[in-house]
Amino acid sequence: MPKSKSIVILGAGESGAGAAVLAKKQGWDVFVSDMGLVEDEYKFVFERKGIVFEEQKHTLDKILAADLVVKSPGIPDSADVIVKLKAQGTSIVSEIEFASRYTTGVILAITGSNGKTTTTSLVYHILKTANYNVALGGNIGISFAKNVADCDYKYHVLEVSSFQLDDTSSFRPDVAVLLNITPDHLDRYNNDFNTYVDSKCSITSYQTPEDAFVFNDEDESIHNWLMNNEVEAEMHPVKPVLVDGKLLVEGIYFDLSQFSLQGPHNIFNATCAIKAALQVGVTKEAIQEALNTIQNVAHRLELVDKIEGVSYVNDSKATNVDAVVQALNAFEQPIVWIVGGVDKGNDYASIYPLVKEKVKAIICLGKDNSKLKAVFEDDYAAFIEVQSVGDAVKKAAGWSVRGDVVLLSPACASFDLFKNYEDRGDQFKKEVSAFAKYKG
Repeated sequence: MPKSKSIVILGAGESGAGAAVLAKKQGWDVFVSDMGLVEDEYKFVFERKGIVFEEQKHTLDKILAADLVVKSPGIPDSADVIVKLKAQGTSIVSEIEFASRYTTGVILAITGSNGKTTTTSLVYHILKTANYNVALGGNIGISFAKNVADCDYKYHVLEVSSFQLDDTSSFRPDVAVLLNITPDHLDRYNNDFNTYVDSKCSITSYQTPEDAFVFNDEDESIHNWLMNNEVEAEMHPVKPVLVDGKLLVEGIYFDLSQFSLQGPHNIFNATCAIKAALQVGVTKEAIQEALNTIQNVAHRLELVDKIEGVSYVNDSKATNVDAVVQALNAFEQPIVWIVGGVDKGNDYASIYPLVKEKVKAIICLGKDNSKLKAVFEDDYAAFIEVQSVGDAVKKAAGWSVRGDVVLLSPACASFDLFKNYEDRGDQFKKEVSAFAKYKG
C-alpha cells in the first residue's frame, strides 16, 4: 500500500483547523503545529478526528519533511520556519488555495482594504434569500476548508485577505470582487504600497474569460494596476448610480427605502454585492428582498445602544484610516471618538481635517498612542488616554451630550489589549450595556 502524502498545517486557529479536517478527509497524513497555545475547541476537533498536533513549538524535522505546507495567514514570510521551508523548495499554500482544490462549487470571493465583511455578508444574504445552496467562509466565520469538508456546497461566498491571496497558486473565483485599495498592513509588505496593491489584485490571477471581475471604478490604485496588467475575466466596473432614492445596477432599479446599512460607502458595497449576485443568476426580486432584510454586521457601525440621547456605536472592525473615514462620514452629529491600538503604519495627518470637522473629543485606547498624540493632542482639550474599555466608555460619556455619537472606530489592530477586533468590540458592547443599566 503506498504511503500517504504528508501535510503540515502551520497555525491551529480557524483556518488551520479547517484545513486539517479537510486534509484528513482527503487521505493526507496530517500534522498541525502552532507556536502558541491551541484553543480548547480546536484541540477537541483534532482529538476527535485523530489529527496529531503540537503547541508552543515547531518540530522542524517533522515540518521540513512535509510534502505540502498550509500556512496560517497570520504567519509572515520572514518567520524562521517559512524561510527554511522556502529554502528547500517545499510547496506552501494558504487555506483558501488548499480548499479550492477540493470543491466543485461556484466561488464568489470578496477582497479590499475596507468593506469586505459587510459586502461578503450581503452577498451571502442575497444568495441565501434566493434559496441557493451556499456557505459563508474565508476570513469571516467558518473557514472555507471546513465548509468544503462538511459539505461541498454549490456556492461559496468568501471574504479573503491579502495574506490569504499571497499563498495561492491556482485559486480561481468565478466572481472576484475588489472593493478598494488603501494603505493597510504595510508592515507585512516592507512598507511598499505597490506590493500590497499587487497582492490585492492577485485575486484575478487565475480567472478565465468565463469568470467575472467586479471592481471599484473610482479607485485610482486599481485603475493604475489595470493599466499595466491584463485581466482575462469579464470586467464589471462599479460606480454607484442613485436615481430618486433608487439604486440603478445593470439597468435594474433597486429600492433602498428599507436598506438598513448606513453611509455612502454602504451604497457602494450594495452595488458590488448586487453585481456579484447578478453574475450567478439571482433574480431582481430576491435581491430586493435581501436588501430589505439585511442587518448590519457586528463590529461595523453597529449601534449598541442610545443612552440619554447619546448613540454608542461599535466600529471595532475599522482597523485602518480609510475605514475610519467611512465611519466619520456616516454621521452628521458631533462625535466622541475612541481610537487606538497597534498602529499599522497609519498616516493620521491625512484625516486631520475630517477629524477636526467631525470630532469633539478623542479617547485613546491603546498602549502606545504616540503617533495619535503627535497629530491631535495639541488641538483637543479632551485628548484622554485609557487602558481599558470600561474607562473609555466612562470618559466618552463624560464628554458627550444629547445628540452626540460615541464612536469606537480604532484605526488600529487590537492585539495590544485584546485577543482580536471581535474581543475589543464585544467588550465595548458589554461596557455600554453595563453603563446603560447604571444610568437606567
